[in-house]
Amino acid sequence: MTGLRLFRHFTGLPPDARGAAVAIGNFDGVHLGHQAVIEAAVQKARVLDVPAAVLTFEPHPRMLFKPDSEPFRLTPLRPKAHAIEGLGVDLMVVLAFDHALSQKSAEDFVDDVLMIGMAATHVVVGADFVFGHDRLGTVDRLIEMGGRARFAVTALSPVAGPDGTIYSSTAVRQALKSGEPRRAAALLGRAWEIEGRVEHGDERGRQLGFPTANIGLGDYLRPAFGVYAVEAGIDLGAATAWHPGVANLGRRPTVAGQIERLEVHLFNFDADLYGRHLRVRLIEFLRPEKKFDGLDALRAQIAQDSARAREILAV
Repeated sequence: MTGLRLFRHFTGLPPDARGAAVAIGNFDGVHLGHQAVIEAAVQKARVLDVPAAVLTFEPHPRMLFKPDSEPFRLTPLRPKAHAIEGLGVDLMVVLAFDHALSQKSAEDFVDDVLMIGMAATHVVVGADFVFGHDRLGTVDRLIEMGGRARFAVTALSPVAGPDGTIYSSTAVRQALKSGEPRRAAALLGRAWEIEGRVEHGDERGRQLGFPTANIGLGDYLRPAFGVYAVEAGIDLGAATAWHPGVANLGRRPTVAGQIERLEVHLFNFDADLYGRHLRVRLIEFLRPEKKFDGLDALRAQIAQDSARAREILAV
């Protein structure tokens, strides 16, 4: 992160990070509805001449309350920060969502976090926002408590797209699980991406003539397994270099693969990426994952997939 200041605590913030206009939420996906909330906080911050802040939580509360849930995250911390930084936010406060925080009452959350810790001047939330132990804190209670703590509250109604669909993380997940990355992108305002460090694989792609960069899926949602046209961004620190490519997401049944992972072949690229961070945007779903009759059939299909991906990406 270059422009976004990230804090993993709400106490002891430097003076120039206090007094912010604060957008609060999990913001998993940072979809267009989330962006409306965050952008409202940024606009209020500019009017008040105070910092623009996002207050969010890691891990997602569902991971504490339902630890055995199947992977569902759209944006773990690093990609979430990438998306939020692009909205003009000055600082992001990430609270560890643990048992202690889950037991904090709504009143204590306002007093300890928003008033004493962050000295918030304005708070922006979605109209369905709830907080505090047992989710007893409502928007109405936040407005009431904010009046006593001397910060104002803006609650935004849900935002819908041109077809009437409410922007939501659930709708994004459904689109991805249905193999509709373009639909997901319309809800997000950008292509959905998987980010991770490139790992060593079995180099089978190189043997087939299509070397791949392999990324574990971790806590990410599992989209429809199959082959995608993608854009892959290589993290250069201050910048990201984007390259077109084709990727397989799944278990690789032809070679009896068991581990779910993303294998990305970058077009016209042959540098060593081991250990580098890669951001992979899913652009279009080409076909479901399937088992082929041997490696020759698989090689021929990969060539067809690559040609089609090149057409889609215009390369």
